[in-house]
Amino acid sequence: MGFSGFDIAIIVLVFLVIILLFKGIRTVPQGYNYTVERFGRYTKTLTPGLNIINPIFERVGAKMNMMEQVLDVPTQEIITRDNAIVGVDGVAFYQVLNAAQAAYQVAGLQNAILNLTMTNIRTVMGSMDLDELLSNRDAINERLLRVVDEAAHPWGIKITRVEIKDINPPANLVESMGRQMMAERDKRAQILAAEGLKQSQILEAEGRREAAFRDAEARERSAEAEAKATQVVSEAIAKGDVQAINYFVAQKYTEALAKIGSSSNNKIVLMPFEASSLIGSLGGIGEIAREVFKGDSPSGTRQGSRPPIMRQSDS
Repeated sequence: MGFSGFDIAIIVLVFLVIILLFKGIRTVPQGYNYTVERFGRYTKTLTPGLNIINPIFERVGAKMNMMEQVLDVPTQEIITRDNAIVGVDGVAFYQVLNAAQAAYQVAGLQNAILNLTMTNIRTVMGSMDLDELLSNRDAINERLLRVVDEAAHPWGIKITRVEIKDINPPANLVESMGRQMMAERDKRAQILAAEGLKQSQILEAEGRREAAFRDAEARERSAEAEAKATQVVSEAIAKGDVQAINYFVAQKYTEALAKIGSSSNNKIVLMPFEASSLIGSLGGIGEIAREVFKGDSPSGTRQGSRPPIMRQSDS
């Protein structure tokens, strides 16, 4: 049985429809977005999954990676504010948020981000001294991130991080910095040693002051006791008590003899006084003792009795 012309046309039409369906089906992988152009003009964005377009009038334009990407920033020389030349490299992380803007707002997205980052690195780090570059990396990274992200915002991307990897000063500058560091450490060591010596001297002076104060206080108390004893003897003499002065003189006399007797010097000591003076003093001490203790003698002893007193013969 033969086919008529109409049947053949229907078969061809069905075959064309099947081909168009296959050509119009687009599968977008996870992490990507595809832009769709109709007669060269952007119309829509295909998201991950199964999508159908009109293959006759529409076509897939740009295939944009929506995942976070890493861009290596090559080494470049920077002149700091204090005229030091350093080599700096870094790394930038970015993510496409709007596929249409990233595809149609800028040509060569990665190259644009790279040049923008390098330019701002020179601008930011060139306005700082070398010491600030070496000690404030976090502040530099934060400032770079803010500036680059603001500049790249119209492109539909988000700059997530900008990190400075290495800062390489010249060799002669590194040597000078090493000498400066050693000098600073020596200075700190000398300051600490001087502070320690100062504190030890202060403590030693305070100890001497405290000891002198204690000695003066002891001498003052001894002088007060001596003055008190002298005052008592003076009052006794004023009242006519001769025995008090005898006791006082005898006490000083015997203290002097005790000091001479306890001396470590083994030589003979010549004393310019007579033996009768010592005996008389001892007799005075005995008389004073009798007057003081006569009320405390036992009942068997007569109150009129006197203790024997040694006297020197007149011969």
